[in-house]
Amino acid sequence: MAIEIHLPIVKTLAWPDEAHTRDFARALAQRVLAAGPGLSACVALHGDLGAGKTTLVRHLLQALGVEGRIKSPTYAVVEPYSVRSTGDEPLGVWHFDFYRFNDPDEWEEAGFRDIFAGPGLKLVEWPDKAGRHMPAPDLALTLEMGTANERHVSLRATTPTGAALLAA
Repeated sequence: MAIEIHLPIVKTLAWPDEAHTRDFARALAQRVLAAGPGLSACVALHGDLGAGKTTLVRHLLQALGVEGRIKSPTYAVVEPYSVRSTGDEPLGVWHFDFYRFNDPDEWEEAGFRDIFAGPGLKLVEWPDKAGRHMPAPDLALTLEMGTANERHVSLRATTPTGAALLAA
């Protein structure tokens, strides 16, 4: 018997401190790794400067097995990674930051269409800056600052892939 999924799925969370951000990232990493090298997913990260988008991505990449310094792609626009998922096949992970885009056409000019069309996990900060070029995400997270280190997080899954990731 098939389980019926009604999309979109929306959840709200409160992360009182960075440890909760890390715990969420670890749970999400387990879903990503379980999906294997054939995973094709786009996760859009929304929020003001300092909301915790890059912090979340760093924790996620560490949980996926990325070692060493994890750079923010603010100036490079994209940082690629390869992580081990199920078996020995690598899973491509791309961390994008479109904050410095002045024109949405920069997305097209940079040649990102092939990356987004292929397998792998695409983590995108400031997706709105890519305008109409940005594919619809499977999962969208909106982070808002609360008091002190607290973050209010809204999660929206719009595809079965996003729903599977959101199950984390």
